[in-house]
Amino acid sequence: MIYGKVIGSVWATQKVEDLKGLKFLIVQHYSIKGDALNSFTVAVDAVGAGAGEMVLMAQGSSARQTPITKGKPVDAVIMAIVDKLEFEI
Repeated sequence: MIYGKVIGSVWATQKVEDLKGLKFLIVQHYSIKGDALNSFTVAVDAVGAGAGEMVLMAQGSSARQTPITKGKPVDAVIMAIVDKLEFEI
């Protein structure tokens, strides 16, 4: 899983039929300590995430395991909105 923050949206009016109705969000990757990393992913939103929210994403074949992405040409999916993060180092 990848931890990140939703920083924007991608609008695509022309796309393959299987992707119609899906929302694409831009997610900036973050370290576990909360530092923004210099990497980004465009992911399908499966949970109703919005700008500024911290999320968890799955990539690869795991991204096609949600009810809305099953069997679709998707490589990344937002599958959780993070309420709280606790850890010890």
